[in-house]
Amino acid sequence: INQTPDLHPRTGLRSTPIAGVVLTSGEIDAITGLLTLRERQAFGLYATQPVLDQLDANPIFTALDRTLVPRLPMVLDRPIALEPPGFCITPFSVPGKVPLYAEKTENPAEIMNNGETIGLDITDGTSHALFIPGCAMMTEALRTRINGADAVFFDGTLWTDDEMVRAGLGSKTGHRMGHMSLADQPDGTFAAFAGMDVKRKILIHINNSNPVLLADSPERKQAEAAGWDVAFDGMKVRL
Repeated sequence: INQTPDLHPRTGLRSTPIAGVVLTSGEIDAITGLLTLRERQAFGLYATQPVLDQLDANPIFTALDRTLVPRLPMVLDRPIALEPPGFCITPFSVPGKVPLYAEKTENPAEIMNNGETIGLDITDGTSHALFIPGCAMMTEALRTRINGADAVFFDGTLWTDDEMVRAGLGSKTGHRMGHMSLADQPDGTFAAFAGMDVKRKILIHINNSNPVLLADSPERKQAEAAGWDVAFDGMKVRL
């Protein structure tokens, strides 16, 4: 969520254009960026209650002064009106799992649909896009929500489920980490989106082991043939 001033409107001291931050999970790669923001910078912090509970459990996040950074609980499927007028986000539950650092149950890889992982429906009243950076599996409810979207930004973490294991980069599969994989059959992302009506499909949250990142790779050609774009730094999307 951005605002335009680069200087604080009252003091004239340096500021940032960040007016708000929305967390879609409590995973390390979703929350550690909070600690790189300028101290004493005011912004709203939006998250579902399970994610806010994860922040509350870790004292390092008290670096975000609550008098300047209010923690604003999001309720699933309840729209949140933001600036400019007409701009709105609606959080919705996506199949996922608890963050790796918070695994305590007998079945740590259990897939849940309880708000630990969410997507965002983003609209200006005319067009709408879905932002889903993490997703463990496709469900009929999620398929129904996605179908007809102007754009979908979707989890592109891995090409195949065992990619990191085969490359010697880790011991966990994509499924174990709570991610679908792009090319797996019959439960991969490409297969899941087949037949859906989505004007623009964009892969985000891509691991550096995923060959789809390489513009000249066979995997990139396969992704493009399936109607997908690969996000890049500075990418702008006009709907």
